[in-house]
Amino acid sequence: MELKPIIAYSDFEKLDMRVGTIVSAEAVPDSKKLLKLAVDFGSEERQVVAGIAKDYPDPTVLVEKQAIFLINIEPRTLAGLESQAMLLVAASDDQAVILQPSVPMPNGSLVQ
Repeated sequence: MELKPIIAYSDFEKLDMRVGTIVSAEAVPDSKKLLKLAVDFGSEERQVVAGIAKDYPDPTVLVEKQAIFLINIEPRTLAGLESQAMLLVAASDDQAVILQPSVPMPNGSLVQ
């Protein structure tokens, strides 16, 4: 396992990670990798495009699940859709699993 360079704590503090609840999830047409998620962060709903379709072939299993998202990342267009946050996953060579709080949390809760 190759590690990334060490960063200053002040760089970590710039990351805004929040709990969100997935309110809808669907496959992105003409993509084998992407899912389109609508995520409730309490004060707002955002669209998130995530490359987890292989690991979640039935995206409806994600609906009503909470997950951890990086919300202050620059929006990115994937398959013509704007992704307004990044879903955090634990990944190995052959599997990705979404990171979730161990107990229900209010939408928008800060991950520290």
